[in-house]
Amino acid sequence: MEREQKPGRRAILGAAALGAGAMALGGAGTATAAEASGEASGKGYGLPVPTVIGHRGASGYRPEHTLGSYQLALDLGADIIEQDLVPTKDGHLVCRHENDITATTDVSAHPEFADRKTTKTVDGTALTGWFTEDFTLAELKTLRAKERIPGNRQRNTLYDGRWEVPTFEEVLQWAEREGRKRGRRIWLYVETKHPTYFRKLGLGLEEPLAKLLRRYGRHKKDAALFLQSFEPSSIQRLRKLVDTPAVVLLSTINSRPWDFIEANDPRTVADLVKPEGLKWIASYAQGIGPDLSVIIPRTADGKLGTPTSVVKDAHAAGLVLHPYTMRNENTFLPADFRRGTDPNAYGDAFGAFKKYFETGIDGIFSDNPDTALLAAEDFRKSR
Repeated sequence: MEREQKPGRRAILGAAALGAGAMALGGAGTATAAEASGEASGKGYGLPVPTVIGHRGASGYRPEHTLGSYQLALDLGADIIEQDLVPTKDGHLVCRHENDITATTDVSAHPEFADRKTTKTVDGTALTGWFTEDFTLAELKTLRAKERIPGNRQRNTLYDGRWEVPTFEEVLQWAEREGRKRGRRIWLYVETKHPTYFRKLGLGLEEPLAKLLRRYGRHKKDAALFLQSFEPSSIQRLRKLVDTPAVVLLSTINSRPWDFIEANDPRTVADLVKPEGLKWIASYAQGIGPDLSVIIPRTADGKLGTPTSVVKDAHAAGLVLHPYTMRNENTFLPADFRRGTDPNAYGDAFGAFKKYFETGIDGIFSDNPDTALLAAEDFRKSR
């Protein structure tokens, strides 16, 4: 079902993004010629299509959500770089995939914080460890980041202890510096994590996030930034605070957003990717970020099956699609693209990228942005 009188799938916000000279935001320099003209950019946002999003930076090569990971993703050429946000006890937004920092910092090696270890239930799941909301920013800054999955990425452990946990404001300042240096806008992709959980603790994410976006000029329709959340209500709340483009993240097909569970809303992801669900999302957001299995389900033996109609239906609703997450290692790839018996060796990532790009998606999250960029270039040449 097409939305009535809506612009095309890659033109949504195109006039806003490319209008007014597509000026850079927050002191990040002017837009490139390609951005200003829209050439080779999919006619929207001034970004190449397929767009490559550095998932938590370049987390295939550096501990995730560190300035080192973000810098490498930018240096490798990622079109956008992702941050996940959680709060500290004193209300600062920091970049961690989860508020449980047991696996991503050296907190367990700090005897002064031994008594902070606790068990909490976050979005229905019981977790034991250390949590950002129990630390002030000053305390959190005494910790050092480390590789989250050392069993899969042993080489990344070389960088354990090298970087702090960054605040989102530090990332915004880094993006401004890099933008001035490179003479172009640095795109960010920012997720609110567990927003209902944190709001119940009096640590709502949306208001401090909007304040920072306004402070750094990333609150407008032409901002070089996408907002994202697995909770539609968080995007709806942000829509009242800023005009920044926004994306609703969607987990596996039979799952329900946590805010839906809290509100006794029976809809599942399967309902949200039907035409009527997509039309509802398009009333307040500009895109969806589904799990890759929503685009191409896997068969019982782990291979790629038949693509769904989600890409076509979302585009008909005027939404862009940025699914997640591609990784190079066998253990994360569909079975038909694994090579050899070592689960941590690289498989045929290029082959898998090609299959996903052929569905018509507008971009993809990847832990290995250099691989994704080569795959995207190959795909564009083949069109």
